[in-house]
Amino acid sequence: MTPADPSRERALGGVYAFAAYFLWGLLPLYFVALAPTGPWEVVAWRILLSLVFCALLLTVTRSWGRLVAILRKRRLVLWTIVAGALIYVNWQVYLIGALTGHVIETSLGYFINPIVTVLLGVLVLRETMRAAQWIAIGIAVIAVFVVIVGYGSFPWIALTLAFTFGLYGLVKKQIGPSVDAVSGLTLESLWLVPVAVVQLIVVGMTTGLTLGHVSGWHTTLLLLAGVATATPLLFFAAGARRVPLIVMGMLQFVAPIMQFVIGAWILGEPMPLERWIGFGLVWVALIVLTVDSVRHAGRGRGASGGGELT
Repeated sequence: MTPADPSRERALGGVYAFAAYFLWGLLPLYFVALAPTGPWEVVAWRILLSLVFCALLLTVTRSWGRLVAILRKRRLVLWTIVAGALIYVNWQVYLIGALTGHVIETSLGYFINPIVTVLLGVLVLRETMRAAQWIAIGIAVIAVFVVIVGYGSFPWIALTLAFTFGLYGLVKKQIGPSVDAVSGLTLESLWLVPVAVVQLIVVGMTTGLTLGHVSGWHTTLLLLAGVATATPLLFFAAGARRVPLIVMGMLQFVAPIMQFVIGAWILGEPMPLERWIGFGLVWVALIVLTVDSVRHAGRGRGASGGGELT
């Protein structure tokens, strides 16, 4: 088998990562269109329909053998369980935010995510943090306090999204090429099936299930939840395995920018002065982080003659 060209793999990974973040940027509009379906029912259908979609992909691509091989390795199975738990919390909190008028706060979470990624690199991977990165994290912490004090509420949605997705990305890097994108998402969804079933039972016994009870268009949109969920995650997994963390960090800005625009200008969520100040500080922190990352990557290429895949 001919070895993969590193340059081509990096370029392909960049395309995959951009596609993932672009699709995630559009998700608030999709989920708002699912009303009156609540966040608990939506997440349950996302899990079950994602599993169905992935099973179809495995069948079409004749990749069941790779999934079985992964199941024989306990370490990889444990990592997929951890990844599944993290993505479940991320999905549920995101849906609660998107369907309760907090799309802007969800965008704040994904703006903070690159900074969390740097912090996780220090705390988990024992990476050395540069002065500019410390400054960026300090500014981000100040921004959170501005939002808390000025806006009068703790941004738990934003912080939960930032840390769960940061940890999810870290797990994906730990798994590396040992688990392909489709097999990984299949297993992550499989472990969450009991949770999804319980949620559907509870929703059915309380508010009632909406699938098939609103309109044909609504039913079609809800049935597409698996495709809408799995497609960007598959792109993300494929991109994360191919490109350096700095590239993933920079492309992460695509989704929150789109979500911010949707929340502020399309859905009309409030943006008082204190929230603008908080977001402004986060954006300053991201500029500091991005400039430092680009400069550091440039020096690394100058010294080694080319970047390495991480």
